[in-house]
Amino acid sequence: MTFIEACRAWKKLTGKLPVSVSFLIEGEEESGGENLLPFMKAHRDELRADIALICDTGMPDRTTPAITTSLRGLLAEEVTVNCARHDLHSGMFGNAARNPAELLSRIIGSLRDASGRVVLDGFYDGVTTPSPEIRAQWKSVFPDDKAILQPLGLTDAAGESDFSAIEQIWARPSFEVNGITSGYTGEGFKTVIPAKATAKISFRLVPGQDPQKIRETFRHHVKSMLPPDAEVQFTSHGGSSGSQLAQAGQFLEKTRAALQDEWGKPALMIGCGGSIPVAGEVKEALDMDALLVGFAQDDDRIHSPNEQYGLEQFHRGIRSWVRILASFAA
Repeated sequence: MTFIEACRAWKKLTGKLPVSVSFLIEGEEESGGENLLPFMKAHRDELRADIALICDTGMPDRTTPAITTSLRGLLAEEVTVNCARHDLHSGMFGNAARNPAELLSRIIGSLRDASGRVVLDGFYDGVTTPSPEIRAQWKSVFPDDKAILQPLGLTDAAGESDFSAIEQIWARPSFEVNGITSGYTGEGFKTVIPAKATAKISFRLVPGQDPQKIRETFRHHVKSMLPPDAEVQFTSHGGSSGSQLAQAGQFLEKTRAALQDEWGKPALMIGCGGSIPVAGEVKEALDMDALLVGFAQDDDRIHSPNEQYGLEQFHRGIRSWVRILASFAA
């Protein structure tokens, strides 16, 4: 809506847009977006343009504009470990019967070492470190980890010890446990040894990593830790590579200048810890770079109850896109 309102303003005042714009709106991102890439490939000639504009990112704070030049990809796996045929009485079979909840927890715990690095073979193949210039830009806004963690009620960055919290989010791959279910989880207590345990696991991937290779390595790691009387099933929930915008080009430079005109300070080049698969897909399907300029804030509670988008960010975002379109027309 931020970009649409900028276009509405242009048409209201001048009767037309300053450049030719095609709108592509789809509603499947949160369910995998499986139809978008085939659609773009099928309609390549109609959709091909000079640049793709995406307004689905954020700013490091309320007054510093930013262009997101790198996105993390996503790999999602559901893992179910089965042991006995049915739940067992823990008094009658404790110790003697394999416990899949304990086993799965041990497997999950083995995926990181003491320094916070993921231990899968080849996990960091292709991963690069941001340039000193980019890291200095980020440090100017986040001099320490407090600004990132304190609003969450946290104090210490938990991932790779060699990188700050913002570097871990914007430029490093991650491994996370999104949920675990097993045994009796209702009110009160029930002394069972569960027959199965399930975990939902996600990896956020940076440019240079191969999702399929990491999926295969992850599954091999899990299988290698299975003792007798344990079986595993995997369910894939999609995967996408990270994407990187070239650090040059007239569209990028014009956008930086337009944002500085609106906000009164230079626009930072930042990363994004989340995944926006369409950014990489327009490159694959249409051979177009994607320019990501958004205005969201950390306290917008994305993917949480009471998710919101501040009116000031909305209004200044509209003004920013008006300026960007004008710079492209010039």
